[in-house]
Amino acid sequence: MNKFFKPFLALLVPLFAVSITACAEQYTEGKQYTKVNETISTKKEVREYFSVYCGHCFKFEPFMHDLKKSLPDGTTFERNHVDFLPGASPKIQQILTKATVVAEQFDNTDKLIGALFNYIHVQRAVITSEKDVRNIFVLNGADGEKFDKLMKSFSVNSQTNLLKKKQENMSAKRALTGVPTIIVNGKYRVNPKELDTSNFQEDYKNLVKHLLTLD
Repeated sequence: MNKFFKPFLALLVPLFAVSITACAEQYTEGKQYTKVNETISTKKEVREYFSVYCGHCFKFEPFMHDLKKSLPDGTTFERNHVDFLPGASPKIQQILTKATVVAEQFDNTDKLIGALFNYIHVQRAVITSEKDVRNIFVLNGADGEKFDKLMKSFSVNSQTNLLKKKQENMSAKRALTGVPTIIVNGKYRVNPKELDTSNFQEDYKNLVKHLLTLD
């Protein structure tokens, strides 16, 4: 077995090196991606800044699920709801940010966040209070008492505050001017308008994987 494996490995290593070089040549800083921070996150992560009020985010939602599944082992996909969209009060948007944190504590996270999107963009309904959010969650399988406890919990409030700080930090750097925005390892922002329109989703996923390898 060893006699056959060594020649194969000798061929494989140069091919792997060529593929990395080709990827590096395909994506250019300032074009397909922008460096928005000098430091990199301590753990590999892909962070989506989004809002359930954003129509583009709603349309992008299925692809975000696909992107999450395609990430290399050891990479986390983080969702960062924002509260700066026009057309809805900051207070309600902040409640929804907290609700997305709560959704992460349930097994059907994607269904719950998807239900918020559908309520706004499909049913064309208006969220006016935390009670409305609770009803949406309960109708989609969440336990109401658990929802109430989580919305009041220290851990959820702390995580919500952290998301707000990340939002403000990236906004101050002019890295976050709209949604959806993807930032890789806290340092690189994807510029989707510069990607291959004929093979957009695969190009997007390949770019994200490339950015995860950068320092």
